Amino acid sequence: MTTTDRAPVPFGRRAPTRVRGGSASVFTEAYRTLAPLVRGYLQARGVEDVDAATQDVFVSLLPRLEAFEGTEAGLRSLVFTIAHARAVDHHRTRGRRPLIIAYDPDEDNRTTPSAEEHALEEQSGVLALLPRLHPEHREVLALRIVADLSQEATAEIMGRSVGAIKQLQRRALLALRAELNRTQEVLA
Repeated sequence: MTTTDRAPVPFGRRAPTRVRGGSASVFTEAYRTLAPLVRGYLQARGVEDVDAATQDVFVSLLPRLEAFEGTEAGLRSLVFTIAHARAVDHHRTRGRRPLIIAYDPDEDNRTTPSAEEHALEEQSGVLALLPRLHPEHREVLALRIVADLSQEATAEIMGRSVGAIKQLQRRALLALRAELNRTQEVLA
């Protein structure tokens, strides 16, 4: 098998290599590889319009690429730092909006289930349990597991030490396990 026959190694999984920004190929590769992870991270953080926020992250990345020099891990960290800022912006903006009254099924006289009920019934799995966790637990799990960032990158984004991230992740996983057990007991 020649080097040209090998499948490409996913961005961020290769040995640390230097990346020089400013080229369309760097942006394209970063978008192709990191956009699904950024989308998952933003969804785990509770952002309402995940696709628009993901696009905002990469629109914000584009002008910064011109001056970027670093490794792929550094570029990945930059992308998730931008994503973190967009998630924070979303929650701040949402906090300023007027209170929206929740849907009350008792007052709904329609005979077919609403789209909201249908969507809630289909939402399952671990992502459905994340909103029940403490915000810091959601954040560390979203960065470490969904975004697949290193402990160091997660610590930098969250403004904590690596040791604090390890402990926070351990507690978050325990809380997630407890939530999963509670859900399974209710369903049983």
